[in-house]
Amino acid sequence: MIDINNLIKGDRRTLAKAITLLESTKDSDRIEASELLDQALPHTGKSFRLGITGVPGVGKSSFIEAFGQFLIAKGHKVAVLAVDPSSPINGGSIMGDKTRMEKLSQEPNAFIRPSPTSGSLGGVSHKTREAALLCEAAGFDFILIETVGVGQSEYEVHSMVDFFAILMLPNAGDELQGIKRGILELADLIIVNKADGNMKQMAKAAVQQYSGALELLTSVSLWKPKVVTSSSVEKIGISEIYDILTEYKNTSNIVDQIKEKRSDQNKDWFNKLIHELIELKINSKLEFKKQKADLEKDVATSKTSPLKAAHKLVDTILFKEK
Repeated sequence: MIDINNLIKGDRRTLAKAITLLESTKDSDRIEASELLDQALPHTGKSFRLGITGVPGVGKSSFIEAFGQFLIAKGHKVAVLAVDPSSPINGGSIMGDKTRMEKLSQEPNAFIRPSPTSGSLGGVSHKTREAALLCEAAGFDFILIETVGVGQSEYEVHSMVDFFAILMLPNAGDELQGIKRGILELADLIIVNKADGNMKQMAKAAVQQYSGALELLTSVSLWKPKVVTSSSVEKIGISEIYDILTEYKNTSNIVDQIKEKRSDQNKDWFNKLIHELIELKINSKLEFKKQKADLEKDVATSKTSPLKAAHKLVDTILFKEK
C-alpha cells in the first residue's frame, strides 16, 4: 500500500512507487492506483505544467537539466516526466534520461521519472497524466514533460500541459520546410537551442525566420508566441525563458484560460480512458481475447466488415458485463 501522507510530504521514494503502481496492468494494482489518485486529487492543481518537444538531437535533455537547475535555484521543486521510447524488439525502454540529466537527478528538490511509451500512440506514456497529478500532490510546482518528438507526440503532450515549448536547431532554413503548420500553431514558445560558438549567428537568423513564420498564422489567442535563443552550455536564454513563463502564468486572462484548458483536458482524457479500459477488458479475459482473434481473421479474409466485427465484439462485452 502507498502511504498517501508520505506522498503529500514529498517523499520521492513513495512517489516513485506510486507511479510504478500506476503503470501496472494488474487488476488489483489498477484498483489501488485509482483509489490513490482520488486521495491525491485534493492536493493537485498548484503546479505549472510545461511541455517540451523537439526532434532527436536538438538537446532537450541538456536544456531540461540546465533549466531545471535554474528553477531549483529560484526555490521551485521540479519534476521531469521524460517519456522514453520502448524498444520495438523486446518492449524494454532505453531509460537513459537519468544518465543524461546526472546533475539534476542529484538535486533533492528534483524528481526525474523516465516512462516507457510501451507502444503508446505518439510516444507519450498512457500514465503520464496521472503521474503528473501525483507529482503535484507531492509538492512539485514545476512539471516538465519531455517527449521523443516524433509522430503525434506534440499533440499528445499539448493536450496535457499549460504551456508548450518547441526546441529547434539553428539551421532553420532547411528545418522550416519540414514543419507542419499545425505544429507551429501549438507553440507558446519556440526555443532555438544550441545557440553557442559558431552557431550564434545562424541561431539569430533562425529566430527571424521562425518569428516570420509565426506571424503568418492567423489564430486568435490571448498569448502571442515568442521566439528565443538558448544554450545549455553557456546558459544563454535560461533566465529569459523563465521570465516568459512567469509573464504567461501571471497574466490574469491567461490564468482563467489555464483553468478552462485543464477542464477540457480532463474531459478529453476521460473519453480516451474509456477506450483504453475497453481494450484492457478485452485483453484481460480469455473469452474476449479469443473472440477478438477470431473476428480479426474474419476481417483479414473479408468474411465480415471491420465495422460489423467491432459491433459484434463490443455488444458481446456489454452483454457479458451486465
